[in-house]
Amino acid sequence: MNKAESAALELLLAERGWKPVADPELADLVLINTCSVRITAENRAWGRIALYAALKKRRPFALVVTGCMAERLKHDMRATQPAIDYVVGTFQKQAFGLVLDAVAAGKRLEEIEESPVYEFASSYHEPGAFRSFLPIMHGCENFCTYCIVPYVRGKEVSRDPATILSELGELEERGIREVTLLGQNVSSYRWKEEGGELDFPALLERIAGFLEGRGKGGIRWIRFLTSHPKDFDRRTMDVIASSPVFCRHVHLVAQHGSNRVLKAMNRKYTRESYLSLVDELKARVPGVTVSSDILMGFPGETENDVEDTLDLMRRAGYVYSYTYHYNPRAGTPAATMPDQVADAVKKQRLARVIGLQRELSRDSMKALVGGEVEVLVEDVSKKRADELLGRTQQDMMVVFPGPSSRVGSFARVRLTGLRGNTFRAVEVP
Repeated sequence: MNKAESAALELLLAERGWKPVADPELADLVLINTCSVRITAENRAWGRIALYAALKKRRPFALVVTGCMAERLKHDMRATQPAIDYVVGTFQKQAFGLVLDAVAAGKRLEEIEESPVYEFASSYHEPGAFRSFLPIMHGCENFCTYCIVPYVRGKEVSRDPATILSELGELEERGIREVTLLGQNVSSYRWKEEGGELDFPALLERIAGFLEGRGKGGIRWIRFLTSHPKDFDRRTMDVIASSPVFCRHVHLVAQHGSNRVLKAMNRKYTRESYLSLVDELKARVPGVTVSSDILMGFPGETENDVEDTLDLMRRAGYVYSYTYHYNPRAGTPAATMPDQVADAVKKQRLARVIGLQRELSRDSMKALVGGEVEVLVEDVSKKRADELLGRTQQDMMVVFPGPSSRVGSFARVRLTGLRGNTFRAVEVP
């Protein structure tokens, strides 16, 4: 989502005559788009802000901070770091153009208006790109007890399906081959229209029909991020299975494998219902892979809870997981819960999860060696100029011989072996 919103800001800058510079020493404007989901993200942002604050002592330029961290700390950021000229929160982005105009004119905008509703910007991608992100909804109302997102992103807001289809058409005309639909929880997409309400599986059906009706075949793959298990249903599975445009991969976030911890997290499902969902998904969508997020060290977590999580990972058979340990986010219920787990214990438990995931990933990949798959060629291999790096529908990386001219195209390859977490392959006719 940050990448998509950064791209939209680039478009706004370009429309107002701003041009990017390769060297920040030459910039008239430095814009930092922040994330607040974990403390590590905020620490990195503060480090970057400090870097540019030091640079401002040598030469003048405007320093603007936006994104979730700006929304969470907007009343305190400039007091903490006076070098910041503007702090633009999530619900102040409609005023971004005014900020840019003020900077260009060398004037000071004293007050930035705030909108009660999040406003979407048009999708944008760099010229020559072949993959793009397309936000379909914004916000979250799940209020997981550890998560800051509902507080910095606000209520769920879905986009008009007509706008989504129009932007898909524009992206296809620009040569985009793969689109990822985005939302804090795409599965909760809802749009009221004449005749009823359009939900997420119905939107997917409309997207498939739209692309097939155009008959251009430019956008061949659709992905989506992220799905909450409480909203992911059988209809969504069947829509994915019904059309080749949907990649056979679902990021279905579990967060934990203990019912006790899931309840304390306010995740609104049990380990049993989650595993049943995964089993049904694999049965209804042949060849699908599943990935997840796993959070260790939640307040009150016990050794039994850890074992439950490791067991859930084995049963779900994740092809990969984003793993991290809990860190308190001020303003969330979990931050003040009793029985906070010591950092050393969190890290030890996280290491066990990472070790298991490596085994699961390796086993999943070994089972596919010898088979043939289609890949979208993303880049030239960093290790060898005569090899290409591609990604499968199942979100696995593949390296195979080929010229750089193939970047951005599809290829069919036979998987011949593994190199770390990347397949070795050869192209087949």
